[in-house]
Amino acid sequence: MKAILVSSVFLIVGACATQSYKERVQDIKTEIQLVDHDLIRKYANTITVDELKDHVYQFASDAFEGRAAGTAGQKLAANFLKRYYITEGIRAPKNDQQYFQKIPSAYMGKKYNDSENVMAFIEGSDLADEVIIISGHYDHEGRDSNGNIYYGADDNGSGTAAILEMAQAFQLAKEEGKGPRRSLLFFHSTAEEIGLQGSRYYTENPIFPIENTVANLNIDMIGRIDKEYESNGRTDYLYLIGSDRLSTELHYISEAINEHCCDLELNYKFNDKDDSNRYYYRSDHYNFAKNDVPVIFYFNGEHDDYHEITDTPDKVDYELLSKRTRLIFSTAWQLANQDKRVRVDRS
Repeated sequence: MKAILVSSVFLIVGACATQSYKERVQDIKTEIQLVDHDLIRKYANTITVDELKDHVYQFASDAFEGRAAGTAGQKLAANFLKRYYITEGIRAPKNDQQYFQKIPSAYMGKKYNDSENVMAFIEGSDLADEVIIISGHYDHEGRDSNGNIYYGADDNGSGTAAILEMAQAFQLAKEEGKGPRRSLLFFHSTAEEIGLQGSRYYTENPIFPIENTVANLNIDMIGRIDKEYESNGRTDYLYLIGSDRLSTELHYISEAINEHCCDLELNYKFNDKDDSNRYYYRSDHYNFAKNDVPVIFYFNGEHDDYHEITDTPDKVDYELLSKRTRLIFSTAWQLANQDKRVRVDRS
């Protein structure tokens, strides 16, 4: 009799707790007010297939020799990014010419040379001290033992191209008097392929205080279709990882933005805490999440060319890359311009 009574009490309490959680989620959903619908659409449409394709073909070319951290090819790639931002009139975060954050070889281990994170910055208006970081690594695997180049067109030429196009769109908006309220840091990390070293260095030596970092939107491979979706013939999808790990609000903002602008299938299977792939821990967003910064990791899943010399620009789906980039841009716009910074309510 006691056991039945106690179980009944737990059932009642559990039901109340579940209802309370549902109500809280509904309140969060109700409070989300999407901003600047027409402006988001206008500037998102400046993100073009042709420019994305041009960026990927340049970035995943022979010239950069696979962009391995600390190599001549990686440094050429870093200078390519710097020149792009200078040409677009997008300044460095603290000093107009200081686009690089140098990482000494001792930090990464004796077998590696010095390397550089590359950063560009658009200052916000009334909430300028709060910063949204849009990130993606630009390094890759270099060459194999036979001298063949790992081009890394999807990994992560696709994410690099997306960041360049988003930065250009935000800069155009600012030049036309529609700049973001919060500041935006466009962060190209180095040495991701050797243990997330570039993002770890940044979070340990931040340009802007971590407590002022509102969110990190991290992009690592968004130009291809993985094996599962290829087999079922569907393409308009994107895996999102981490969106609800620290902020319930961030997750539902992302959902609302997608419904409004892009209508992609957002797949959360790799966000499962028991997922054996452990992708949540395997790209640069994790170093921000470790420091209680809400994150979203955007990812297309693995394909047969993942970490192979055959990951070449001709295999990227540029229409799909543009659609995914517009989703991330629209999410960043919302986070940069809504009245209140996104809330952290989980640990």
